[in-house]
Amino acid sequence: MIEDLRTAEPPAPLPGTDELFTLDGAAAHLNHGSYGAVPVPVQRLQERFRVEQERDPDGFFADLPGRVAAARARLAAELGTDPGGLALVANATEAVAVALDSVPLAAGDRILVTDHGYGAVTRAVRRRAGEVGAEVDTVRLPLDTPDEEAVRDAVLAAAGGRTVLAVLDQISSPTARRIAGPALLAALRERGVTTVVDGAHAPGMLAAPVEGEADFWFGNLHKWAFAPRATGALAVRPEWTGKVRPLALSWEHDRGFPANVEWRGTCDYTPWLAAPAGFDLLRGLGADLVRRHNEELAVHGRAVLAERLGLTPLPAAPGVSMRALRLPPGWGETEDEARGLMARLWQRHAVRTVVRAWPGGGVLRISAQLYNRPHEYRTLAAGLAELLSEGRRGA
Repeated sequence: MIEDLRTAEPPAPLPGTDELFTLDGAAAHLNHGSYGAVPVPVQRLQERFRVEQERDPDGFFADLPGRVAAARARLAAELGTDPGGLALVANATEAVAVALDSVPLAAGDRILVTDHGYGAVTRAVRRRAGEVGAEVDTVRLPLDTPDEEAVRDAVLAAAGGRTVLAVLDQISSPTARRIAGPALLAALRERGVTTVVDGAHAPGMLAAPVEGEADFWFGNLHKWAFAPRATGALAVRPEWTGKVRPLALSWEHDRGFPANVEWRGTCDYTPWLAAPAGFDLLRGLGADLVRRHNEELAVHGRAVLAERLGLTPLPAAPGVSMRALRLPPGWGETEDEARGLMARLWQRHAVRTVVRAWPGGGVLRISAQLYNRPHEYRTLAAGLAELLSEGRRGA
């Protein structure tokens, strides 16, 4: 449903958030959905872990498996899932690699994805399919498809008798849409289709982020859960934990999942140890309050862009702290055009945002986080208006 843009008033900034981040105040950072921003208290805690590590590396690494397990248990509680079925990973890109390598695939099998999927995840699917001779079927979801029910019908219509795997977004990266809901996942399970859900944006943004109907679910904690980079989570249903193939064979391999996935030798584990502090901060600020603030601000930002530029707002699900709008035909239709537009917005107007290439007109996605202010969306609108008036589409 499209919100009534005439009532999209911005929320007041939440008290105590002005000094919470170390972002450059001279720029408008409207792309929290890509890389996040680590709050100061979490930065400081991670730095304390780094100092501890350098004082006694041997002792630090000897104690790490237990400390990682303790951090995982705390994070599992925040995510509402079983710590025995959850592994910490670097990010969604690593998680999907583990999932794809753990699902048996054979020549002639078919894998479902949608055209709203994250590019790196879809590339991983295509590479895995090519290795075994499987086929990838892309479900085309019109940008104006209004609700989850229509999405569910489209995905199920594409699931045929040879479909063995579906890789679907919980919240799509380019379009900020809800796709893999419980009803769709349950229907695919009834058909014998294994499901992998990309929940990169769910932790911190959604109150109940883990989709329990998914065989594999993964999410990033550095986006909306205030964790350091690189912190992600991979949740696996019990019937799959014994079949998981880690990316590296380590000293923890014989302990099985999740330790066999988490341990990669001499790596930097300080982001994982500090990650629970991100949820602590979110809870201290009032998680529901933060989510409501961010969604209202995203709605306001979309209203500014729609009113001032005439851009078409795309459907959005409740509870999402991002919004997407369609650029005019001829703008951002290729990867080079999209990258060029983002680069010029930064170089000339100090605005960070994201444009995804799309036939018929690219998709502009804006994010909203506690550090954003209403005037930043006006800055984006003014800068984009200037670029559109110049007619420079390419890089």
